[in-house]
Amino acid sequence: MKIGVPKEIKAQEHRVGLVPSSVKEFIARGHQVIVETGAGAGINFSDDDYKKAGATIKGTAKEIFAEADMIVKVKEPQPVECQMLREDQLLFTYLHLAPDPDQAKGLMDSGCVAIAYETVTGRDGRGLPLLAPMSEIAGRLSVLVGANNMMKHMGGVGRLISGVPGVRPGNVLVIGGGVAGFNAARVAVGMGANVTILERDHDRLRTLDDYFRGQANVIYSSMDSVEQYVQVCDLVIGAVLIPGAAAPKLVTKPMLKTMIPGSVIVDIAIDQGGCFETSRATTHKDPTYVVDGVVHYCVANMPGAVPLSSALALNHAVLPYALALADKGWKRAVMEDPNLRNGLNVCRGEITYRSVAEALNLPFNPEPKALAA
Repeated sequence: MKIGVPKEIKAQEHRVGLVPSSVKEFIARGHQVIVETGAGAGINFSDDDYKKAGATIKGTAKEIFAEADMIVKVKEPQPVECQMLREDQLLFTYLHLAPDPDQAKGLMDSGCVAIAYETVTGRDGRGLPLLAPMSEIAGRLSVLVGANNMMKHMGGVGRLISGVPGVRPGNVLVIGGGVAGFNAARVAVGMGANVTILERDHDRLRTLDDYFRGQANVIYSSMDSVEQYVQVCDLVIGAVLIPGAAAPKLVTKPMLKTMIPGSVIVDIAIDQGGCFETSRATTHKDPTYVVDGVVHYCVANMPGAVPLSSALALNHAVLPYALALADKGWKRAVMEDPNLRNGLNVCRGEITYRSVAEALNLPFNPEPKALAA
């Protein structure tokens, strides 16, 4: 198979779909890899690094899309990239389609086969192994950017998250105790904050309680608990995920009026539409805005702030699945691996993932004709 790696063109995105060490793995199995010039420059991988790994360098994205059988990316295809996709071409990347009807239409119109990192499941059918490393990074970053934006010159309340002797530390609320929420809470606890985690799953509540052993308050999440805790917290981190679906709006606009002036919210769930009613996607160049005195940080590609760490972590997770797709072809690969099959979101013009179809109010076909062909 010929694998194409275009340069990411989303604003302030410096990650790359395949790093040179991953390219070597494909070459060793007899595949070809074509990489757009400068694709790895944002994380200090030169064209020569890719050539040494066995890749061929191409001058434009148009060449990559025209020649490759499979496109491996990081972020969802931008409109110009959707226009370059063709029928039966395989796209393997993050898609986050639920809040993005325009992208869904672009993928459907192209006739491509799109497999989303964020809905591929783990061996037990429950975990999300290709989302997990980015959730870990976003969770850890959320506290760092939150603490920074709590500073007065950033528009925040002016409280030091760790506190100082005689002055309380910041109160941090983490909504959602999954991978992102857990990592956010770990960092916040490590920085000396007063941390509360809201979670609904009882098994997860027990796991969190056992891990933190009193260093964080682990509370059952309800409308009442959300309303109560947002009023007293300096930093609120939204880390709720429903795989493939739009994130639920757990903090409403009326609740914002009850929050501490200058408090900060960080919406990790913004890729799926966000879990604050007042959330809208921002960029690293212009990351925040203020509503009712509350600072909103809603950057849609948070791990892009640390592209070297995140690209390497993502490649480690993606590589086994990408190799399976290349070795077997997408049809055989998804038929033999139900967890990879769960990643199939769009196939020859049809939506094949239920939560995406429901979020976009589009027809859903779990068994597209292309699978049987």
